[in-house]
Amino acid sequence: MKSLFTALRASVVLMVICGLLYPLATTGVAQALFKKQAEGSLLADQNGVIGSERLAQNFEAPQFFHPRSSAAKYDPKASAATQAAVASPDYVKTMQERVQLLHQENPELHEIPADLVTTSGSGFDPDLTPEAAKAQVPRIAQATGLSANDLNSLIDRMTQSRQLGIFGEPHVNVLDLNRELMKETQ
Repeated sequence: MKSLFTALRASVVLMVICGLLYPLATTGVAQALFKKQAEGSLLADQNGVIGSERLAQNFEAPQFFHPRSSAAKYDPKASAATQAAVASPDYVKTMQERVQLLHQENPELHEIPADLVTTSGSGFDPDLTPEAAKAQVPRIAQATGLSANDLNSLIDRMTQSRQLGIFGEPHVNVLDLNRELMKETQ
């Protein structure tokens, strides 16, 4: 009986520490030191919150840069990656459909960057490679009337380099890029 009470006391103490005190402490530190990130890296304009710089959003209109495909259909409550093997008939069919759609939207495109047809691991990758963004320039130039040079300059300006010069790859946040594009077209 004594062992049972000891085990129960230890369980209650650990539940309070791990389930209450630790989450409160980490949340407090995050709010104090990294407030924007702790609140979801939200972006806002004069009308309120328009999205998060950490979650991809779907842009389908031809005048916008399109993000990577999302296995979760851009639903932040349904984070998911595809489980299809690259040699499976379903995966091959999906890739063929995406390539065909990409060619319909961007007929001038000859070399297809992989991130324009593949999904990210989480299904919410908000970034594209600069090459994937530049592959969409002819379509956007036609839809907006902006020159290809202006759009390429915009992409170059919005490209973020490697973190600390060594981690990751250069990338462009699609939401930020489209926000700047909207400013240029107004």
